[in-house]
Amino acid sequence: MSTAPASPGAFITFDGPDGSGKTTQIKRLADWLRERGTEPVLLRQPGGTPLGERIRSILLDSRSEQSLGEIAPLTELALMFADRAQSIRQVIQPALAEGKVILCDRYTDSSEAYQGAGRGLGTDRVLAVHRAICDDLQPSLTVLLLPDVDQALKRARRRNERFKQQNNGADENRFEAEGEAFYRRVHDAYTAIAKREPQRVVLIGPGTGDDSIEAIAARVRQVVEQRLVAAGIRV
Repeated sequence: MSTAPASPGAFITFDGPDGSGKTTQIKRLADWLRERGTEPVLLRQPGGTPLGERIRSILLDSRSEQSLGEIAPLTELALMFADRAQSIRQVIQPALAEGKVILCDRYTDSSEAYQGAGRGLGTDRVLAVHRAICDDLQPSLTVLLLPDVDQALKRARRRNERFKQQNNGADENRFEAEGEAFYRRVHDAYTAIAKREPQRVVLIGPGTGDDSIEAIAARVRQVVEQRLVAAGIRV
């Protein structure tokens, strides 16, 4: 007979536009948790499972539409949630059942911002799919990194150039090729999500006093520790 975990685990997501620094902050937080004896489960969306990595290559590589034809907004949304459903079944639910801490790079907030606002599909449609496909599973905490639009795009394009150099010309530039108006809609959607769900979403960005990488990392550690302690997980 299996025994119940000492705690129910914690599902922590990081979200924000491309170039917001999520990868850097997840790595720093994971290192900090390990120093305190907690080995986190790291996950990214799209991706994080064998099926998810295949979906990721279709959705993010700018060459996908050259070989597959234009990816319709609803198709894009459906693929994002197919990846998410697989992550929940294969990674998230088992990890939570074992009382683990999950650090996930993107979740449904990304779909609300990118497909709902950026592609014009609307918040209501995205959240209805979330309820149906994800059984309305919500994160314990969402760290929302929201730099200004121009700064984020510059970072994202620099990062993608490094990715191309390391991956024989393959890229993850399909979304970054969108224009400024697209990213303004994405930014505004993220701001609206933070206002709508202040208990779940902690906004870190310009005007919050968190500007440097280290200042952001310190703020992230603070809010995560508070949430883990509240969930009965000592770090």
